[in-house]
Amino acid sequence: MKSAAVPTVFIIDDDRGMRQAIHDLVESVGLHAESFATGEAFLGTRHTGRPSCLVLDVRLPQMSGLDFQRRLAETGMQIPIIFVTAHGDIPMSVRALKSGAVEFLTKPFRDQDLLDAIQQALERDRIAQEQQGEIHDLLERYHALTAREREVMTLVVSGMLNKQIASEIGASEATVKVHRGHVMQKMQAGSVVDLVRMADKLKLPPRK
Repeated sequence: MKSAAVPTVFIIDDDRGMRQAIHDLVESVGLHAESFATGEAFLGTRHTGRPSCLVLDVRLPQMSGLDFQRRLAETGMQIPIIFVTAHGDIPMSVRALKSGAVEFLTKPFRDQDLLDAIQQALERDRIAQEQQGEIHDLLERYHALTAREREVMTLVVSGMLNKQIASEIGASEATVKVHRGHVMQKMQAGSVVDLVRMADKLKLPPRK
């Protein structure tokens, strides 16, 4: 496996001993680890496109882990979070999990419990990145369509037949067939069902 493809586990904990222990545990199973004492230090680093997750202490000196979770969401940074704390309670864990955290572990926790949570978080991020990549590719294909082809695509996925589309846009049925063929080719759709799924993923607005 190339080093660039090795998932990264980011660790934020102001307890140096705990931070190092988690760091060593993560790297002992072949993952890449990067550790920080504060959330601000983490935000100042450059993050690669490899799958990653964040092991985050709930209690930090400058900003609580829960507040930091909210800040990440506000800035649009999507990374799975595993909370660890020595002072957790049920309301706190519920709040964290409702906000999208993968797990909420109370110190001292079993190494395997943390590693299991990390694997779950990394898999979640890998899937999310694949989906984002797919959306990016679909957008590039969609933007390659002409304005008329986009209009025809919207009508096709709404369930209209060529004859109905021709009437709708004021063109001949033969012209609609040409536009439709271009849409299928440019979008790399094997069938209308494929095209409908693509439109759904792109969240295209319905026909007015």
